[in-house]
Amino acid sequence: MGPKYEENGNEDREKPLIVKHDADETGHREELVMVYLSTAVAVCGSYAFGTCVGYSSPTQFSIMDELNLSYSQAMRLSSVICSAGWLAIYLAKEPMVLYLGRFLSGYSIGIISYVVPMFVGEISPNKLRGALSSTNQLSIVIGLSAVYVIGAFVGWRILALLGVVPCGLLFLGLFFIPESPRWLAMNGEEEEEFEAALRKLRGKHADISYERSTIQEYLTILQTLPKVTFLNLFDRSNYRAVIISVGLMAFQQFVGINGIVFYSTEIFKSAGFNPRLGTILFGVLQVGVTAGGALLIDRTGRRPLLMMSASGLLLGNLLIAFSFFFKAHSVAPTLVPNLAILGVLVYIAFFSIGMGAGPWLIMSEVFPLHVKGLGGGLVTLMNWFDSWVISYTFNFLMLWSSHDVAFVNKCSQR
Repeated sequence: MGPKYEENGNEDREKPLIVKHDADETGHREELVMVYLSTAVAVCGSYAFGTCVGYSSPTQFSIMDELNLSYSQAMRLSSVICSAGWLAIYLAKEPMVLYLGRFLSGYSIGIISYVVPMFVGEISPNKLRGALSSTNQLSIVIGLSAVYVIGAFVGWRILALLGVVPCGLLFLGLFFIPESPRWLAMNGEEEEEFEAALRKLRGKHADISYERSTIQEYLTILQTLPKVTFLNLFDRSNYRAVIISVGLMAFQQFVGINGIVFYSTEIFKSAGFNPRLGTILFGVLQVGVTAGGALLIDRTGRRPLLMMSASGLLLGNLLIAFSFFFKAHSVAPTLVPNLAILGVLVYIAFFSIGMGAGPWLIMSEVFPLHVKGLGGGLVTLMNWFDSWVISYTFNFLMLWSSHDVAFVNKCSQR
């Protein structure tokens, strides 16, 4: 994904692809239009992700490898599958068709969750990489929030039909943006095609010679490195990156985010708060805070935002836990709804500012060049496995003891 390694002196790590010679340093902002357009098209997939988050397919890496799919081709494929899934849900007359629709939409989102961050990271100038990569998470929460808000006023069939819109935008938009130059170079495409893609992204007046030579230099290095297997991820030179990435993804999920997202309506209803108003507030706040996090992530650094995010998640879960504890023991009943909505809003605000986008961005920065694809596939698989565990068990835990669920989530942040 073209990551930068600000705190890593290892020579086998990938250096920034964009340095002082790129278009960003020339001051020609108009030359970044294609980068912004390409990012906007790619994150249409992230928006679609948000509309059916929680369903996954762990096979995206092997599919791309076996069929030699580029990032654009993988995203185009996922948009078609996702559209078919939404149409199946819209037309469903029996449960099996509904299951098929959800399976197809989840399968496509599994591909998107891996490909979009990779594509955006590889086309972004160095100084914009953090902010543009954060648009992936921002688009996810916009899609999620749109479903919350629109779903409060329309039926489930119409909502499913509206899910086709971002898929269509992604499918059509990919015809107007270039492929990742680094992917073209890595897969042995003609040098003219590689340079044309790089030129289109950086602008016709930009000096791309340094970036071009940098990419080619790293490809030369890559060819000298041994072919990696799954076991190579746990070599001495790689295991720390695996631990950091998998660990952050585990924390991201086991703090309970998908339980809160999927069952927010039930949480508000159980606490005695208007569920429609609660989900609308939830969605609007999530979009605003995620946008703010995207602006801060390159200025404050990854670690401070993650630490602040974890502290806020602890506070939010405590408030939710106390609201249901008070309800279960008939303590301060008039305070229960206010504590519940405050806890959920605090929780989602602090998740969105750091823990949402941070682990994905860090994952793209810590793996060496030659294991990045395999490492990214493993981390994505673990993320969605953890997501499934939380999604599947949360409702049972709510039935067992609602205040203990929030307490368990709180313990995950310690």
